[in-house]
Amino acid sequence: MVSSSPDHTNPERTMNRILSAGLALVLLAPPAQGQDAVVLRPRQVFDGALMHPGWSVLVRDGVIVSAGPSLPLPAGATEILLPDATLLPGLVEGHSHLLLHPYDETPWTDQVLHESWAERVARATVHARNTLLAGITTVRDLGSEGAGYSDVGLRDAVEKGVIPGPRMLVAGPALVATGSYGPKGAPEWSLPKGAQEADGYDELVRATRDQIGRGVDWVKVYADYRWGPSGEARPTFTVEELALVVNVAGSSGRNVVAHASTAEAMERATLAGVRTIEHGDGGTLETFRFMADRGVAFCPTLAAGDAIAQYGGWRKGVEAPPERILRKRKSFEAALTSGVEICFGGDVGVYAHGDNVRELELMVEYGMTPLATLQTATSGNARIFGLDDRGWVRPGLLADLVAVEGDPSTSIAALREVVLVMKGGTVVRRD
Repeated sequence: MVSSSPDHTNPERTMNRILSAGLALVLLAPPAQGQDAVVLRPRQVFDGALMHPGWSVLVRDGVIVSAGPSLPLPAGATEILLPDATLLPGLVEGHSHLLLHPYDETPWTDQVLHESWAERVARATVHARNTLLAGITTVRDLGSEGAGYSDVGLRDAVEKGVIPGPRMLVAGPALVATGSYGPKGAPEWSLPKGAQEADGYDELVRATRDQIGRGVDWVKVYADYRWGPSGEARPTFTVEELALVVNVAGSSGRNVVAHASTAEAMERATLAGVRTIEHGDGGTLETFRFMADRGVAFCPTLAAGDAIAQYGGWRKGVEAPPERILRKRKSFEAALTSGVEICFGGDVGVYAHGDNVRELELMVEYGMTPLATLQTATSGNARIFGLDDRGWVRPGLLADLVAVEGDPSTSIAALREVVLVMKGGTVVRRD
């Protein structure tokens, strides 16, 4: 007999077990004839800001029609009873790499150099399914990491219904300064890179426009990387170079996201006008206040550092946290104090796809309230990413919804207890 109980240590194994057990999961199946209207009746509804006990939600033709107490059941509509569940908007993941898999399975360099693009896309297809089944209905995928524009193809395959997965915003190869990014080998060899190298006015303009022309939704730049004299993180692009990318991307209606772990690179990226900064390990209270003043959001990626520390031998819960974890926690606490907009995004791919809630649990552990964390993972990320058609339970918005057992506004871990996922009005998971 196959158990359906979740294995939080291996979400991919959990999803495969669920599928093989034959539970009521429907992937991208259209609504049955005469059942285009659905009324969801949970114990409570989180609308993207507040919790509403006793609310129901009416869905028709892929969108939310109404939400509130005492909704009648329209003729011919299907009623889904969720008496112990909280219904909320589908989660919006802000920093994913569907073309990567956990580094304790295969190191990043080996994935880039030794795994074929065909294998990586095959893995990403599984990752996309697992992500959706975990209640993540939108992801911002920030770099194909050496797999070209495979993320653009993956996004389009999901949109066409070829494979199940979340709605995707993609960044293609990402832009790095020459010599800064890996993989690296002996100096006489030029190895394939995990991103696109470009420098100076002409190259950066051409590379940015080329990525836009090939279908990226966001342009990603590495404002710093580990290329200092002792392998420490140091800034890469100048403020002028970063601003050039922002201006070129902005003229096409696209935003720029910056990898930046040092305070100097964060300040350069902020001056240049990027929309979000990722990681920010070295951010100070002053740095985050500077970002807040200029409307730049912060995506802390707590879970990636937590996972890497454990891959390196840290026994969490048994041993004291290593210095890297303590610094990360301190920087996140400074960000909370500063008032900067916080983005939910864990750098998933470093750890298993489908385990996205790990980031939210750490955000709460490091000082954010469960309710604020829920807001960040739904309406907050939708606002930051300019997605005005999702992130809330409101009439007229996409019917991307997830139901979980318990109350995630008091215990964020309840987000792991998924009982229903709906994307565009279609039930893709029902336990």
